[in-house]
Amino acid sequence: MNINELDYELPESLIAQQALADRAASRLMVLDRTSGDIQHRHFGDLSGVLEAGDCLAVNDSKVIPARFFARRKTGGKIEGLFLQINEEGLWQVMLKNASRLGEGETFYLYNPLAENKDLPALAIVAREKLGGGIWLIEPDSPDDYLDILNRFGCTPLPPYIRRNPSDRSENFDRPRYQTVYAESPGSVAAPTAGLHFNNELLEKLQNGGINIAHLTLHVGLGTFKPVNTEKLEDHPMHSEKYRLDEKNAEIINQTLRNNGRVVAVGTTSVRTLETLAAGDRLEAGSGWTKLLITPGYQFRVTDAMLTNFHLPRTTLLALVCAFAGVETILRAYRQAIEEKYRFYSYGDAMLIL
Repeated sequence: MNINELDYELPESLIAQQALADRAASRLMVLDRTSGDIQHRHFGDLSGVLEAGDCLAVNDSKVIPARFFARRKTGGKIEGLFLQINEEGLWQVMLKNASRLGEGETFYLYNPLAENKDLPALAIVAREKLGGGIWLIEPDSPDDYLDILNRFGCTPLPPYIRRNPSDRSENFDRPRYQTVYAESPGSVAAPTAGLHFNNELLEKLQNGGINIAHLTLHVGLGTFKPVNTEKLEDHPMHSEKYRLDEKNAEIINQTLRNNGRVVAVGTTSVRTLETLAAGDRLEAGSGWTKLLITPGYQFRVTDAMLTNFHLPRTTLLALVCAFAGVETILRAYRQAIEEKYRFYSYGDAMLIL
């Protein structure tokens, strides 16, 4: 598939910069992928769209405060994004404004939001430059990486959401850029389809006979990476760590046996479900998935999908196009633009049936 087929024009004014205070107040486009019929509803209406016996598969990965700021001894400022810990305990990070940073150089992590500007910084040694802005660094601390990031880090909002690191928006974003059912720390971006749920709506859905199964896929930086190859299939897909335990696998398998619908909440849930599909059932398991879903893919266990509106020329848009058809999705996106839906991470939602 040529990547140009996944392009569209979006007015910048429709890129949501702030999340709604009421999670479930987002708009919801309901798309019938067979007929192409579109309904315009609100996310709180979901309990009237889903049916008893359906199962929501939600990604309970928790976003860590992976964005950080540092200074060199020369005073130069560096911005970073934590990616993962390697086997030697070094941090793998992406650094900006670090072209003059040298291997072996010590620089200093600080908290730009701290009320007390005299709080001590944390020394970090730049161990190895891996290329593409990726570095291995080593904090001078015995503390766990999560403890360090909780002290010094900020919410890793995507770059199209504009924030000044010194403003007070972090007090809102840190809890809001997180699903209410987040449990397992590890993502550097939110599984955004789940941001629309509040506890009241989840309880209402469960009281209506809709099951909820938890899985985990830690969202990595590559999730939102634009495709730079001419052919989508040539794109080097990123790896992301997943887990599904026996209890939650059985909830989904029971749904399948009873002919209920498995409704994946977000593309991350879709990739996990399809990675673990074994015939007409799911197998519990954990590991790393590099599954790239493109048009022509035959879905095995995903019956419906809740998702946000995605950036053009991305694997996320390719996945939803694989599920509903390229022209059907792009037509729905055009209508969403006409109806002034809010796009991307803090934007509105789509339910594809």
